[in-house]
Formats: sequence, structure tokens, C-alpha cells
Amino acid sequence: MKIISYNVNGIRAAINKGLLDWLQSAGPDVFCIQETKAQKEQLDLSLFEKAGYPYHYWFSAEKKGYSGVAILSRIKPDHVEYGTGIDYMDTEGRNLRADFNGVSVMSLYLPSGTNIARLEHKLQYMADFQGYVDQLKQEKPNLVICGDYNICHRAIDIHDPVRNAKVSGFLPVEREWIDNFINRGFIDSFRYFNQEPHQYSWWSYRANARNNNKGWRIDYNMVSEPLQEKLKRAVILPEAKHSDHCPIMVELDV
Repeated sequence: MKIISYNVNGIRAAINKGLLDWLQSAGPDVFCIQETKAQKEQLDLSLFEKAGYPYHYWFSAEKKGYSGVAILSRIKPDHVEYGTGIDYMDTEGRNLRADFNGVSVMSLYLPSGTNIARLEHKLQYMADFQGYVDQLKQEKPNLVICGDYNICHRAIDIHDPVRNAKVSGFLPVEREWIDNFINRGFIDSFRYFNQEPHQYSWWSYRANARNNNKGWRIDYNMVSEPLQEKLKRAVILPEAKHSDHCPIMVELDV
């Protein structure tokens, strides 16, 4: 089971940059998308079906042109869950889950903390999401939570840990949260296989950051511990350039 997660920073813009050709070439079984910035009715859904994904599910924010997640699949899921049931999360379209024969895959777009108000919102979201996942794991032990967490875990995951120490996305409280999230039953699938530095999934559009590889690793495929023996491979795919993020992939032998 090959799963790819990708914050496309606007699905329509990414399609115009060749996303669907790339998707056909990459060929994941399940494709988790974040930051669609579109309502379902604004898209030509036949394009995804022609690309080999007859099953596609969209969970948009109430605010147009903002946030939104999706899951595309080659195989029909047993169940699809829209949102978490926590109203303030679900109005922003940040969580979508599809269950496939005992493996539950979530597309997650965790808020960024661009200012004080949004940082408080992010911290509240993180706390409530942890509680939600703790409960969900009881029902769905084989969980893969893919997406943009908007947090760098360790100094190895950011190009300049010293200068960014007081920037949201690398604050001690955020790093501690993701540390606790992992310790409560998840595996950072990329770091399970790769401990090398300078491996990033997001680059600012400013100052030629991507060409200079001055990036952040804020996108994760978190795999619950019961699936550890099923982990086959996990990689970052920086050659795909349809967004300020790049895709990340995990393969499970299920």
C-alpha cells in the first residue's frame, strides 16, 4: 500500500502546474491532499478519475479559498469520516479519514501559528486533536495520519534552528507536542528509515529558499505502532514542484 501526502497550496494552481501527470506517474494507492483551497463543485472531478482515482473525497472549509483536505484512492474505502466532530476544526476543513481493510488513513492539515491569535488557536487544536486521536486509536489501532503538521520536530528538521527558535513551527511548546504525539504511539515513518540532515518538505517562496535548500520538514506520515512491522519504505519527493511543499510517501506491506 503506497500512500502519498501532499500540501498542494491550492489544488487548481497545482493542476495547472502538471500535478495530474505527476500523480499518474507516481501512482500511489492513496493520495492525501492538504490545502485544496477549493470547494468540490469548483473542480472538474472527471480529471481525477481519468488519472486513475475513481474514488475521491473532499472536505472543504466553509470559508472559500481556504484550507481544505482530500483523499483520492484507487480502491474503494470501507468507510469515510468527514471531520472530527469538533466544530471549530471541522468548519476549517482540516481532517478527513478513509478506512481500507483494517488500515485507517487520515489527511490532516494542522493550523499554522502566524500571529498570536492563530498560535493560540493552533495550540488549542493540537491539544484537542491529541485527545481525539487517543480515543480514535482505541477503535482504529492501525492508523496512518498523513499531512502538514506545521511543526518541525527536531533541529535536524529545519535549516536554521538557532534563528528560528522563536518562530511558530519550531517553538519549544510545538516541538514538545509533536514529541509527545510520537511517544503516545506513533512512528515518524521518514525518520524510521532516514536520519540524514537537510531533508525538507517545505520552502519559503522568498530568497530562493528552495534552490538553496533552506527548508523545513513539517509534513509527516505518522504511522501507529501496531503497523511498525508493516513499514516498507518512506521518502520525501522534492523533485515534485507544484507547490511550496513537496510530497512525502510511505509504503506499507499490507
